[in-house]
Amino acid sequence: MSDRIIKKGQGWRLGWKNEKTAYPGLIGGEDWAIELTETEFIDFCRLFDQLATTMTSMSQELMDEERIACEAESELLWLEVEGFPHAYSLRVILNQGRRCEGNWSAKVVRELSQEIQKLNIF
Repeated sequence: MSDRIIKKGQGWRLGWKNEKTAYPGLIGGEDWAIELTETEFIDFCRLFDQLATTMTSMSQELMDEERIACEAESELLWLEVEGFPHAYSLRVILNQGRRCEGNWSAKVVRELSQEIQKLNIF
């Protein structure tokens, strides 16, 4: 496996350095990026997957025009998705230390989610 993985698309970036470093993970948007610890990166991927699964399951409970917001949190991160089950934005806030915040529009979240599911770094 390569020592570095960088994936990007229109409006999103993901990165991982397979090295012993304080911040091996990277998440970002078009014009921002946040380096994450290994634990923060794992939590980000896990929580985002939980929220994506929740949004998919909510599609059968809501009418087509209904919007929803869902949040998930760990000690390290807070994530929120907001929108329709098939098109929603994602927001992340770091809860400890650096106090960073980032967000992705509904246009890019589906592709970002698919790429996170493909990561095989742990």
